[in-house]
Amino acid sequence: MTKVDQAAPVATSDTGGLRRDVGLIGLMWASVGSIIGSGWLYGAEKAVVVAGPAAIISWVIGTVAIVLLALVHAELGGMFPVAGGTARYPHYAFGGLAGMSFGWFSWLQAATVAPIEVEAMIGYAGHWKFAQGLQNADQTLTTSGIVTAIVLMAVFVGVNFFGVRALAHTNSAATWWKIAIPLAAIFIIAVGNFHVGNFTSEGFAPFGAKGVLGAVSSSGIIFALLGFEQAIQLAGESRNPQRDLPRATLGSVAIGAGIYILLQIVFIAALPHASFAHGWAKLAYAGISGPWAGLATLVGLGWLGWVLYVDAIISPGGTGLIYTTATSRVSYGLAKNGYAPKALTKTDKRGVPWIGLIVTFVTGILCFLPFPSWQELVGFITSASVLMYAGAPLAYGAFSDRLPHFERPYRLPAGKVISPLSFVVANLIIYWSGWNTLWRLAFAILLGYLLMGSYAVWANLKGKPDAPRMDFKAAQWLPAYLLGIGLISWQGGFGDGSQGNIPLYWDILVIAAFSLGVYYWAKATASKTEAIERSIDEVVVTDAPAH
Repeated sequence: MTKVDQAAPVATSDTGGLRRDVGLIGLMWASVGSIIGSGWLYGAEKAVVVAGPAAIISWVIGTVAIVLLALVHAELGGMFPVAGGTARYPHYAFGGLAGMSFGWFSWLQAATVAPIEVEAMIGYAGHWKFAQGLQNADQTLTTSGIVTAIVLMAVFVGVNFFGVRALAHTNSAATWWKIAIPLAAIFIIAVGNFHVGNFTSEGFAPFGAKGVLGAVSSSGIIFALLGFEQAIQLAGESRNPQRDLPRATLGSVAIGAGIYILLQIVFIAALPHASFAHGWAKLAYAGISGPWAGLATLVGLGWLGWVLYVDAIISPGGTGLIYTTATSRVSYGLAKNGYAPKALTKTDKRGVPWIGLIVTFVTGILCFLPFPSWQELVGFITSASVLMYAGAPLAYGAFSDRLPHFERPYRLPAGKVISPLSFVVANLIIYWSGWNTLWRLAFAILLGYLLMGSYAVWANLKGKPDAPRMDFKAAQWLPAYLLGIGLISWQGGFGDGSQGNIPLYWDILVIAAFSLGVYYWAKATASKTEAIERSIDEVVVTDAPAH
């Protein structure tokens, strides 16, 4: 499956002031540590309420979707081992306008994950008396809760200031714990508490196909599986990126998806029938606010419940830590591409982009204000994440035509089929997240255009050497794509406010046809080979260490 084109050009990595201190295990654990966070604490409970026992199918669909996207990212990560890679592939392929757009999606996704993990930590901590009073009844943070959240964000940022090597060691230790605890919960709870009848007693799929598909996005399944790209974001700090990035990307997905599917099966099987006797939508039991810890206590495993409450601090904390790192690296990549102030590329003596970390901290604090709960943050971030991922298949299509001579340490089998398919799947996930989420995301996108577009215009007027060239011809498909996906969501049947004019299953065909049209349109109008290579060279040349 791996093929290296001998004597082919290699996309030089841009380390700048970043240091190459991370090996394969560090990269893989960065991704695994991001995948196994608050999603394992809440995902199984949220999914079964939306889809019933058929939530298992939802997890399989989500896994297939993430695998397809990870395969595309694996080839691109090997080709372009650059910091903040997911924000930069569309820049190479389609020029400044597309690069700015997908760069903003990437930054928006990364910047809001750490606050989600803080919300999860505070939510579970409410089990202890000392942490009660941090949330209101509607799960918004109280004044003391906001102060606590700010302190936790400060801890994430503080650890990052010690450099990527210290981060890799810290995250490695946390990730071993994060893998061990869910596996222990799976096997300990399953022994003596596995009731096969739970899968059918109240109906296997009580909410039908719509519930199964809706759960993929709205219940946190895709959010839980996100994180494989963290290895790619750290590519500029990898010791051997061409070899290690594909392995870390695909390996992390295999580990994370396997654990999550087992968690869903055991969660359903272990529940006492009384907890869902009135239907899965009304699932209720003592301690359900901390689903797994409450379940362990309910089945007589109080000691395990205590361990899970402790894990509710460590698992989200580890994920928040690595996403804080990722956000500063995406900021670094955006600045290198000319979409943000050059100050974001400055690194300290440890190779840490310290101004990017400060921006990450401030953004995290702002995220605590408008969102009342983990669930609402999840719905928002899922759409932003998949919009970010959608740029990779489009870039892949362009590179397959324009850069066939580039070295590919990992070559995607059947790439001409998997790449457009992964773009279709990404847009289905966006659609299933619902209109009530997408119209809010539209405002965040407009804010990004206002901020980054203003900077790009200013940089061009000032004649800055790194000012991005807004290649409207190569990105002519972009407005139609963003408006089209919004229009289909509004006319579809997912989410409050949707019109329901496109019936279920027909909507899948509409999304598929629309996605393929955009994919081949983007492929046909992508930047020419010379322009792509110039964009790559410009990034490398301007990446002198900036301290």
